[in-house]
Amino acid sequence: MKIVVIGGTGLIGSKLVAKLKQQGHEAVAASPKSGVNAVTGEGLAAALAGADVVIDVANAPSWEPAAVLEFFQRSSTNLGAAEAAADVKHHVALSIVGTDRAPDNAYFRAKLAQETIIKSASVPYSIVRATQFFEFLGAIAETGVIDGKIVVPTARFQPIAADDVVARLAEVATGKPLNGTIDIAGPEKAPFNEFIARRLKASGDVRPVVGDPKAPYYGALIDDKSLTPLGEARLGTTPLATWLASL
Repeated sequence: MKIVVIGGTGLIGSKLVAKLKQQGHEAVAASPKSGVNAVTGEGLAAALAGADVVIDVANAPSWEPAAVLEFFQRSSTNLGAAEAAADVKHHVALSIVGTDRAPDNAYFRAKLAQETIIKSASVPYSIVRATQFFEFLGAIAETGVIDGKIVVPTARFQPIAADDVVARLAEVATGKPLNGTIDIAGPEKAPFNEFIARRLKASGDVRPVVGDPKAPYYGALIDDKSLTPLGEARLGTTPLATWLASL
C-alpha cells in the first residue's frame, strides 16, 4: 500500500513514516523539504500518483490567527482536489480534541475549518483528534512563565505520547475510512498543572508550578471540558512516568 504522509518530516510525520515502512508499506514523506507543498500545490500531483492513502499531519509554520487559518484552508483544499484527481481512496487527518469547544483559540478555529473542508471533499476520510502530546509539555510550561514561576491552568488534562498517536494513525490509515471522527488521549487524566510539574521535575527544573483556574492556554481560557474527550475515546498505553523515564 502506498501511503503519503503530508508533513512527513515533523515529529509525528517522521515517526509515522518509519512505522508504516516497518509494517511493509510504501510510505512517502512529503513536505516542503522534499519539494511537496500542500499550501501552494507544488509537487502534490507527482507525490500522490499511485497513492492509496494520504495522511495529513502537517503543522502551520505560523500560529498568527490569519496565517494559521489560511494555511489549513489552502492546504486542505489543495489536498482534496489532488487526491480526487489521483483517485486516492482514504484521507486521514490529525486534528485536536476540543477543536469545536475553544472558539477563542485561533489555532483550534483553523483546525476546525480544516475538518470542515475534509468533510465536504469527495475523498473518504477519517479524522483523528488527539489530545496534547507529552513532547510539548516543556514548551507549554514556558508560555506560563511569570516572575520566575510557571503559572498554568488547573483544568483537567489528558496528554498522550507521540508514539501512541502514531500507532493509532497507522491503524486508522490502513483500515476502512471512518467518514467520521475519533478521539484519542493518554491513559491518565489529571489537572493541567500536575502534568507540567511532573515534566519540569523530571528535567531538574526547580521553578515552582502554580495552578491558576484563570491562566490561559495559548491565549484562551479553558475548563475541564476544553482539552479532554467528552465521550468515548481510544486511549494510549504509555503513562507519563514511562515516557519521562525514557528522556
